[in-house]
Amino acid sequence: MSDEKFVLAIDEGTTSTRAIVFNHSGQIVAVGQQEFEQIFPRAGWVEHDPIEIWEAVRDVVVGLALTKANINRHQLAAVGITNQRETAVVWDKNTGDPIYNAIVWQDTRTQKICDELAGDEGADRFKHICGLGLASYFSGPKVKWILDNVEGAREKAEAGDLYFGNMDTWVLWNLTGGTDGGVHVTDPTNASRTMLMNVKTLEWDDSMCEVMGIPKSMLPEIKSSSEVYGYGRKNGLLIDTPISGILGDQQAATFGQACFEKGMAKNTYGTGCFMLMNTGEEAIFSENGLLTTVCYKIGDQPTVYALEGSIAVAGSLVQWLRDNLKMFETAPEIEALANTVEDNGGAYFVPAFSGLFAPYWRPDARGALVGLTRYVNRGHIARAVLESTAYQTREVLEAMNADSGVPLTELRVDGGMTANETLMQFQADQVNVPVVRPVVAETTALGAAYAAGIAVGFWEGEKDVTANWAEDKRWEPKMDQDERERLFRNWKKAVTKTFDWMDDDVKE
Repeated sequence: MSDEKFVLAIDEGTTSTRAIVFNHSGQIVAVGQQEFEQIFPRAGWVEHDPIEIWEAVRDVVVGLALTKANINRHQLAAVGITNQRETAVVWDKNTGDPIYNAIVWQDTRTQKICDELAGDEGADRFKHICGLGLASYFSGPKVKWILDNVEGAREKAEAGDLYFGNMDTWVLWNLTGGTDGGVHVTDPTNASRTMLMNVKTLEWDDSMCEVMGIPKSMLPEIKSSSEVYGYGRKNGLLIDTPISGILGDQQAATFGQACFEKGMAKNTYGTGCFMLMNTGEEAIFSENGLLTTVCYKIGDQPTVYALEGSIAVAGSLVQWLRDNLKMFETAPEIEALANTVEDNGGAYFVPAFSGLFAPYWRPDARGALVGLTRYVNRGHIARAVLESTAYQTREVLEAMNADSGVPLTELRVDGGMTANETLMQFQADQVNVPVVRPVVAETTALGAAYAAGIAVGFWEGEKDVTANWAEDKRWEPKMDQDERERLFRNWKKAVTKTFDWMDDDVKE
């Protein structure tokens, strides 16, 4: 058996669970992936089955990744976890059974809770504490909804029988034994997405827990993003393997992209689209619709913060075109369809399916396809779908430039949609800076692997991450300035057509 060691990353995403084995050079050795069900009980509600997700974790680790890599647990130096962040699960710590499905970050059922908490002070009422505006996006209101609506839940919570966690905590607890000594822990990147953590002290805030009606006994211990939390127990192939890294998916991608200098930024194109800019050891509170979040905390080192622009719908709009409208059979086919036309034909698609996130934060918005004439065909709509992601990214980037005071000079990109070269070129044209894709595009899993490996000495620290990062392709802006601004001006006009769609007819 070879003496070579590897690190395993578990990437618990919004539509699938993956396990990826990395070598010391940060290269992918093997990948296991399994999709899981998306549950839509009502309009605006999005849920996952936590048991199905845990089973998917076991399957991709045991049956796929390690088997494909032809290695066993003895060759794993460490395991890292990255995850869809604001998705909340509440379970009985005595039985290990969830008391309700996980409520996904895209779910909007808690909007009325957020409105009531905002009161006369508005959505930014608690921003000075948690760095976030009140929105259905975050975990705290979801937990409150579960406690308020699931029979017996509040009584169990107050008796100390319930645990809460984002999906990182759920996976870690099960990996380390579940009801048999499972570790109930999270990291600051995930905790900072709950509205329950003080973003400066990195501790659960008593006032936030009180206003949300959430007993602190439910909350996991907050540890750094890179330290040994526990060891594998329940999953046979991971027995005694250290679980030593946790980063929320977007922070993991930022880490994997080696954005360690203040002012560096990355954009991840996945189900949604998420841009993070490293702001150093200072938590900057946005005046332009962005979120203040923890970027990472490595062991005892100082906390590094970020500004984030969150876009709810990006790749999922392509999936919607595929699954709901049956415009093509596989997502990559959208590029060929978009390239059957030279431009968008005047059509703009604003995908406000769950309202608009950054920089607008308009829960009342709903999706709109505007500018239609009889000239518009399937190709124009496909192009409008791709362009919508680039326009939304430009809006976030302009907000970041305004908040940070340091204009971005290049945008590092990752995620599945970066394979779409038509989109990447249009993205460069819209943001008017180079767009750069790394050799290893799986930067989310890679970031979690680095955090885990650094904790056990497999990698020495950020310098090894930087040394491993390599550029694959760069797209330079080519579009005429007048045309760039004309297209963006019309996009901004299209966005206004989505406002005020939902009002008194919002139902739980």
